[in-house]
Amino acid sequence: MAVTARWDQVVFWYGCNMARHGEIIRLVTQILRAVGVDAAPAGGPAHCCGSPQEASARIAGGMASRTVEKFNATGCGQVVTWCPSCHMNMDDFMAPVTPPVFETRHITELLHARRERLRELMVHPVAARAVLHSHAGFNGRVPVNDLVPDLLRLVPGVEVIDPGLRVPGHMCSAISAVPGVLAASQRATLDVMAAAQADTLVTVFHSCHRETVALERGRNFRVVNWIHLLAEGLGLGYEDEYKIWRNAEDPRGAIGPERIAAAGDVAFERLVEPELRRPPTV
Repeated sequence: MAVTARWDQVVFWYGCNMARHGEIIRLVTQILRAVGVDAAPAGGPAHCCGSPQEASARIAGGMASRTVEKFNATGCGQVVTWCPSCHMNMDDFMAPVTPPVFETRHITELLHARRERLRELMVHPVAARAVLHSHAGFNGRVPVNDLVPDLLRLVPGVEVIDPGLRVPGHMCSAISAVPGVLAASQRATLDVMAAAQADTLVTVFHSCHRETVALERGRNFRVVNWIHLLAEGLGLGYEDEYKIWRNAEDPRGAIGPERIAAAGDVAFERLVEPELRRPPTV
């Protein structure tokens, strides 16, 4: 039986790799609720776009189709994306193969459309002279390099400076495998931060946040995600645990033995610890 979509209901599709940043997922759902959108979060391997299995078209296609079918079954009229890869994959091969009964919208577009409601709620000043870590690759699909600064300027006390730097690719994971490109982009970012005398570097996407938080070490600025700044303006508390772990001298001590044991020591040692202990790219 066909599902009739409910346009007043939304799925917040945060993707697979956002699972490292639980506080961002929680804050997004709180912010959406504050502007009148009740969103059900969905992500992880059960809602994969298929990109981790792109080497096998059959496996990737099966994962992508199952994800669209799950979204169709919810009856929600909108699927709100976070990850640019997920968003592009939905447009390029997921929806054309498995027809959706929903429309796809990026989180920046939805919040920007409700920015006047958001403006009313921004009652906590945040002192920040901010530079946005901007990529060029996704902006042709969704103008995030314009939408995010507009949203950040709703926060009283936030000054957004645009030095004109646009890093290649749609996010840092797209360039990390190309020798020297990520390091060059981070050096350029440090240069524009110094030239602008900025005290806050704002990331847009999750992989950029993971690559960038270590730049705080020994420097007089902080790295936050754009959602963190919006949350501060709304008075929502959070803790960026990934940044704490990444910048700790002893990530194991920062995380604690109980949480490592719950995740599995072997899995932590093989999959998590190398990333946390990797030195900054510059």
